[in-house]
Amino acid sequence: MVRRFAKFALILSLCCVSPAGKAAVSKNIWKPVEFAIVKFNDEAPKSWNIYHTEKKGLLLVHLWKRYLLVDMKEQEAYEIDPQTVKPAGDNVEWSLADKPEEPLETPEWKARDVGGMERVRFRLGKNGYFLDLQIPLKVNGQPLY
Repeated sequence: MVRRFAKFALILSLCCVSPAGKAAVSKNIWKPVEFAIVKFNDEAPKSWNIYHTEKKGLLLVHLWKRYLLVDMKEQEAYEIDPQTVKPAGDNVEWSLADKPEEPLETPEWKARDVGGMERVRFRLGKNGYFLDLQIPLKVNGQPLY
């Protein structure tokens, strides 16, 4: 009897773990950050946007055909595969599960408040270009995104 029950439990568990039974990884909706400013090597890029999600401190930066995930709290930036980012009107869809394990080297990270904006400036790589993000703050000085 125990042997039959063990076989039945094994068959049942195999049926439940089939690929059809797995839930799809949900994509997060990233909305544009309004009134933000981006400078790449002290110049305004021709094509850019910054997106935010519900989780504060995470920004998805779109520069030309490149995407970067910027973690403001951990002072890290990750290069994102553009194939994983899907446009959805003014928003984009991207899952945090697609985040690379290793961040980019970002020396010279500086963050400070400049009036109604938070300015973050860091270098991409040891001898790379500077990325300068200016993100609006709430009236009380707290981060908006």
